[in-house]
Amino acid sequence: MACPPQSDELIFFVNGRKVIERCADPEELLLNYLRKCLRLTGTKYGCGIGGCGACTVMVSTYDPDSKKIRHFPANSCLLPLCSLHGAAVTTVEGVGNTKTKLHPIQERLAKCHGSQCGFCTPGMVMSMYSLLRNHPEPTMEQISAALDGNLCRCTGYRPIIDSFSAFSQGSCPLAGSGKCCLDQEDVKEKEKEEDLAPEPKRGDQMCSGLCPPEDFQPTDPTQDYIFPPELMRMAEESKQRTLVFNGERTTWISPVALQELLGLKAKYPNAPLVVGNTSIGIDVKKLGVYYPVILHPVRVPDLHVVYRTDNGLVIGAAIHLAQLRDILLNVVPELPSEKTKIYCTLLKQLRTLAGEQIRNLASLGGHIVSRGSPWDLNPVLAAGKAILNMASTDGTQQIPLNGEFLTRLPEADLSPKEVIVSVFIPFSKKDEFVSAFRQAERRKNALSVTNSAMQVRFQPGTDVIEDLTVLYGGIGCTTVSAPVTSRKLRGRKWNEQTLEDACRLILEEIQLSPSALGGKVEYRRTLLVSFFFRFYLEVLQSLKYMYPSKYPGLPKENLSALGEFIDHPPQGMQEYQDVDPQQPPRDPVGRPIMHQSGIKHATGEAVYTDDIGPIDGQLYMAVVTSTRAHAKILSIDTSEALETPGVVTVVSAADIPGENGDENEKVFAEDEVICFGHIICGVVAETYELAKEATRKVKIQYQDLEAILTIEDAIRHNSYLLEEKKIEQGNVDKAFHTVDQIIEGECHIGGQKHFYLETNSTVVIPRKEDNEMIVYVSTQDASNVQQLVASTLGVQSNRIRCHMTRAGGAFGGKITKPSFFAAAAAVATHKTGCPIRFIMERDYDMFITGGRHPFLGKYKVGFMNDGKIQAADLVYYINAGCTKDISEMVIDFMVLKSFNAYDIPNFRCCGRTCKTNLPSNTAMRGFGFPQSGLCTEIWVEAVADKLGLPHDKVREMNMYKTVTVTPYKEKIDPQNMVICWKECLERSDYYNRRKAIEEFNKQNYWKKKGIAVIPMLFSNGANETYYHQAAALVNIYLDGSVLVHCGGSELGQGLYTKVLQVASHELKIPLSYIHIFERNTAPIPNALTTAGAVSTECNCKAVQNACQILRKRLWPVIKKNPQGKWEEWIKKAFQESINLSAAGYFPGYPTNMDWKTGEGHAFPYFVFGASCSEVEIDCLTGDHKNHQTDIVMDACYSINPAINIGQIEGGFMQGLGFLTSEEVKFSPEGQQYTLGPDTYKIPAVCDVPEQLRIYLLPNTRNPIAIYSSKGLGEAGVFMASSVFFAIKDAVAAARKQRGLNDIFVLDSPLNVARIRMACADHFTEMIPKDEPGTYKPWAIDGT
Repeated sequence: MACPPQSDELIFFVNGRKVIERCADPEELLLNYLRKCLRLTGTKYGCGIGGCGACTVMVSTYDPDSKKIRHFPANSCLLPLCSLHGAAVTTVEGVGNTKTKLHPIQERLAKCHGSQCGFCTPGMVMSMYSLLRNHPEPTMEQISAALDGNLCRCTGYRPIIDSFSAFSQGSCPLAGSGKCCLDQEDVKEKEKEEDLAPEPKRGDQMCSGLCPPEDFQPTDPTQDYIFPPELMRMAEESKQRTLVFNGERTTWISPVALQELLGLKAKYPNAPLVVGNTSIGIDVKKLGVYYPVILHPVRVPDLHVVYRTDNGLVIGAAIHLAQLRDILLNVVPELPSEKTKIYCTLLKQLRTLAGEQIRNLASLGGHIVSRGSPWDLNPVLAAGKAILNMASTDGTQQIPLNGEFLTRLPEADLSPKEVIVSVFIPFSKKDEFVSAFRQAERRKNALSVTNSAMQVRFQPGTDVIEDLTVLYGGIGCTTVSAPVTSRKLRGRKWNEQTLEDACRLILEEIQLSPSALGGKVEYRRTLLVSFFFRFYLEVLQSLKYMYPSKYPGLPKENLSALGEFIDHPPQGMQEYQDVDPQQPPRDPVGRPIMHQSGIKHATGEAVYTDDIGPIDGQLYMAVVTSTRAHAKILSIDTSEALETPGVVTVVSAADIPGENGDENEKVFAEDEVICFGHIICGVVAETYELAKEATRKVKIQYQDLEAILTIEDAIRHNSYLLEEKKIEQGNVDKAFHTVDQIIEGECHIGGQKHFYLETNSTVVIPRKEDNEMIVYVSTQDASNVQQLVASTLGVQSNRIRCHMTRAGGAFGGKITKPSFFAAAAAVATHKTGCPIRFIMERDYDMFITGGRHPFLGKYKVGFMNDGKIQAADLVYYINAGCTKDISEMVIDFMVLKSFNAYDIPNFRCCGRTCKTNLPSNTAMRGFGFPQSGLCTEIWVEAVADKLGLPHDKVREMNMYKTVTVTPYKEKIDPQNMVICWKECLERSDYYNRRKAIEEFNKQNYWKKKGIAVIPMLFSNGANETYYHQAAALVNIYLDGSVLVHCGGSELGQGLYTKVLQVASHELKIPLSYIHIFERNTAPIPNALTTAGAVSTECNCKAVQNACQILRKRLWPVIKKNPQGKWEEWIKKAFQESINLSAAGYFPGYPTNMDWKTGEGHAFPYFVFGASCSEVEIDCLTGDHKNHQTDIVMDACYSINPAINIGQIEGGFMQGLGFLTSEEVKFSPEGQQYTLGPDTYKIPAVCDVPEQLRIYLLPNTRNPIAIYSSKGLGEAGVFMASSVFFAIKDAVAAARKQRGLNDIFVLDSPLNVARIRMACADHFTEMIPKDEPGTYKPWAIDGT
């Protein structure tokens, strides 16, 4: 394609290599260019809006005026390619690789087990690398802050922080402990006269820590790319040259002088000024905004000025927020403290604003002019009386940055042709006080639910108000102020009466509709006055500090209202049993071996589905989805889409040659849509961008039908997908007549999105003969993909070969849906004859797919006055969504696991699966138990509260103690559960800490601590034998190398790593001899879903079987030459015509469940555990901090302690998000609101408990599993329930101190709003309340 006229060459460097782009497209983003044009696929697409950090690169720029080089991390998904002229970009491939040399960051991250699925790992590496380039010996605080903008769904973050801690001024806390199993001396293997490897044994010692104590290679500065001298020369030479890049639709202009910029703005008044693209870029992506001209002002020196005047600081509008932070950090120590109050307040907000990548891209001017309601700096600047220095071709002027400007009043706003040149931020005055507050769903890298800045100036030497400014963000569509309140309070003294009047006036002046965007209306109203109260106290304390003899100190009750939580880098302890000292050093079983792909994850060399290179003739597909929850399709008009240049075709149900889906779900909707996001058709085009754009041109007419959205709706309409499931023991109804007391209640538990970092991805390649196709897909069930694609195309399964290299996370979300996505792509391939790449964007992935089921539990519990529960009658409902999916198994497991750890003699649980018009919910880690178990703990705790007994005592009293049977008559030996419970109490020092917490709570009115300890009885596996079957193929080649195939999918859980360990142990050869091939349906047919925590051990059993077959075949050869080498034995065996290939098979654990009788041996075995958590809550805001969590787990013999502990920690953090910060919200019409990391908050580094300690119970056995191991991938999720109940414990302490002693139930997730509103006080009472049913709520949650 010819370049548009007058386009300059774009010149930049990537990983030390010069890139010249003669046809630079202003709409092209760096991420796409790296992946599609330069084939650098280590940089990942995770969200596309700068919220997850998977796309992080390091950008280096040279300033020809200061002669300084700046290195900073950046989100490549937001960076316009044209903004990189003269820059040097470093991607993960440029940091280090396996072909040349690893960087110490990569090595440590892999060897310290900081990677599981590995999709987020390149971004983690780049964030840390950028930090080291600027701070070679960073503090732990700097390391944590560097990861503010990086999300991980697998590891739980602790091992990542441990990995990077070695770069801190202190050494890695785990290195050199002397306790790690890798510290043990090698023991020579003794030859034994046997043909099979012995069962591995345990040692007598416990190991502590998972970071190897060996010395890592030091950082080598020569490994880093130098900033290219050519770019320095180019920067000097092009200082006076305007750059213009003309794309097909957009022109990018980068001027070099202010007057030139002003002329361009006058000529193109609607052209945005783009510096970091953190606001405009998101509008373009999410709202489809189009700009024909973009102005890039970063080369205009006037916009980069920084200087001090007699009255304050002048900061250029193009200064990045990270640069602003550094400027203020340098200025504050140089000035008297009375002058820096505004600057310190800005610094406070900058610590939590976004992540480091965004802080390095976003500019001060962009932050101001975009005026987003939740933006944290604008209220502070307005409260501090900042002045905007404006310029246009008409001249210059100064505009106050005040409430009128922020609300976009025309008389206070800038004109379309004006530019913010700089911002004047004045010094504060002696009698002036400024504070800022914010509360978000997550303390860092999250938009504020509500923020505020307040300023008061007193008459000199008094507490009489001379000036007062109050501003709030997150309340309306813009930042709002309270001028009437401020005016009425001027001249008043700063006292309690003023506080009362101020709160009343604020609530009168600032109105929030009950249907307000964002919801949480009563909470946000409460924050209006809670924030002012905190400001009032801060000012009182400052007055006392300034005039100690004039003003009294704060009342003791209010001291705890001051201050907010400060994050400290998390630390951990991991204890596990050592291997037998006689175990040969080459035998890896039982050792914390590094993840098989760990190094490749850290270097970006690990290949995921969308990393597969372009295939000749490939096309891209984007889908058109329903915009109704339930409707008939009247017509589909694709004519405009088909006329779009580059669009090849549109595929729909009419193009399917075979079956349209299965009996439960369709590939494409036909006559009716049954949820928002229901796929109707797919647009196939030459690029994804063209396909996506064309989807907007498909016109669909609907006839709306009645929609059922919530569980309560479904109950009213008797809308169920399945028959009721029930288990029962004893005589429940009779028992209720004999108990001392009865309680009844219900609990509502919201859903959860999987938020795997790799979105659903499919590449389908036609084979050109015999109707064969190759399908590359990110899935947990390759066989199901194969079967559904085959039936959709009307061919036999043997014509479809499905490959799964690895998945970037799954957690149950890639069991069923990938089959339908692959089938849709296969239909497009069938119709066009071309390869099809179908990669979902984050918002579509979250929009179309379901998640964990929303839950409603109703309970009736009878108990004696001593706390012994005698009867429980439970009815559990789940919102299955619009199709069956895998909900039957989920409700089965909920019912079968509904008693958790408790032996209730008279017990009944019924489960119902509600059919609604939401996207189908599906499997998710824990598979129903997190909801069911949480509800059980809620009613057990309610019993304790009713009787006034300690929660732990009631739990312990009702726990299983001796060998008995479950309500469905399966035998259970709870001995190890009791040991876990006692061990957890002891290791957490529970009783002493509870006493300390009670004393803390007496002394602190506005901050409360809580602690809880929770037992767990988790049943692993499924209740049908065939679900556990597994197959493997092991081939030995003549050079002695071994290739392993198995039916399991590598999702990050370490399945392949454990398989390799088993093969090494059974064949008695080093790991280096063995390679495992990607999941492929050709060598291993009909494999079951990789899920449920038992897939790893089942596949290991199959591999063990194959290896034992081979070892037996080889034994005669080995016996003849016992001193020979492996390679000699293999060559000899081949010469003797011994088959060196063996298929292994594991038929599965015998399980069964008869739902007619309610009896069965439903699960292969149980996993026991206990967790204890301590938290602290801020009663004014609802924020909470996780101080410490201790987890004790019965892992039996761990094949790989590092992987097992990683699964526990990762599951715990996923459960933490489920129970605290992750909310799935829908409109009252059924459209999902939560579509990405901006609206859906999974835990981040700041959420990890400051102390996270894992202890694997030693000397226990599980005789039915391989090597007496246990699967732990699912159980860890429920361990986070101890955090939920610790928060509830803290809330109870607050309520008790306020005279509220009633029994209360908190719904999940226990977010900031629920915590704050449960801590009822004077402020929650004064806000206006809205009567349910009198207004339309902004959102529903599906319960």
